[in-house]
Amino acid sequence: MGIGPSLFRTSKRIHTGMGCLANLADEIIRMSPKKILVITDPVVKKAGPFDRLEAVLEKTALGFEVFEGIDIEPTLETLEGCLKSVGHGKFDAVIGLGGGSSIDIAKITAAILTNGGPYQNYMGIEKIPKPGLPMVMIPTTAGTGAEATPNALVIDKKERVKKSFVSSYLIPDVAIVDPELTTSLPQNVTAATGMDALTHCLESFISLRATPVTELFSLEGIRCISGSLREAYTNGGNTEARYAMTLGSLYGGMALTNAGTVAVHALAYPIGGRFGVSHGISNAIMLPYVMKFNCLSSLSKFKLIAEAMGEDVFGLSQREAAFKAVDAIFQLAEDVKIPLHLKDLSIPESVIPEMAADAMKWTRLLVSNPRQMTLEEVAAIYREAA
Repeated sequence: MGIGPSLFRTSKRIHTGMGCLANLADEIIRMSPKKILVITDPVVKKAGPFDRLEAVLEKTALGFEVFEGIDIEPTLETLEGCLKSVGHGKFDAVIGLGGGSSIDIAKITAAILTNGGPYQNYMGIEKIPKPGLPMVMIPTTAGTGAEATPNALVIDKKERVKKSFVSSYLIPDVAIVDPELTTSLPQNVTAATGMDALTHCLESFISLRATPVTELFSLEGIRCISGSLREAYTNGGNTEARYAMTLGSLYGGMALTNAGTVAVHALAYPIGGRFGVSHGISNAIMLPYVMKFNCLSSLSKFKLIAEAMGEDVFGLSQREAAFKAVDAIFQLAEDVKIPLHLKDLSIPESVIPEMAADAMKWTRLLVSNPRQMTLEEVAAIYREAA
């Protein structure tokens, strides 16, 4: 736990709870836009969440335009297509509706519509010079927590890597986290996004950048997700479970904004960048193996993780209790049918040296990992997961 000076950042206004999408109308009126850009994906566009959004927007009598060309995993081509499509419009606000892909592209687009210039100028950390258009982000999954973060990632298919945009100007003005929008998620999406959210909570909790404030959100997020993911997975209509999942995802986003993520993400990005595996599955498959590696470096924290995940640690040594957390992560992944080996994703062992080299390039993540990693250790973790 850090005891030095710290800063906590998050979205300015956050709505949570069943039916809170109705509050969008008031938020839009507060922004006083003349024309709104809505960014979403084809699946959400045809589903209930968009219909509900449209009904709320129509009550405001404001004009809006929809871009729905978002892929499951956003690429630079996705971003370019969005910018080309909407660049002619004069918009005053941006709404992102969907999973992390739609929200990430919406955040970048909002920034570029005011800052201008090629998007390549803004890749990296704090490269965006001024605020973008006012943003409202509305997640339809309980996974990325992107509605509260300064991050946006896209895949560069030519280089087969993920490129990041990180800026305080990418933190949304408003987040509307309505569990009703997640009740129709398929089981596989519920599992992948839920494990992604758990990854954010776990990594931000053990990060060397964690503070007393972020640890509160991280630990409560772990409790919410580990206590509700199985129920949300097996019974998608369980509103209490869905509510807890959305809170856990939000808390994870708030925590990682300030404490960051660590080695799980560093090892997951090469999987997504090289093989097009979804971000949630990439994180989920590496999570238990990286946490097993990290466990010895933070025994006291891992004991707290075990307790938050419902494990009985009474009478155990601190080491035994800590490794209960690792067991609990493996068990949760198995219960929601997450692939536990790279071979399940048709990823051959022959690419491990290249993936390990790619993972080591994510120094901004690895520097905050509680246990420092060598190239050989990263490769060994991949081999264990193979």
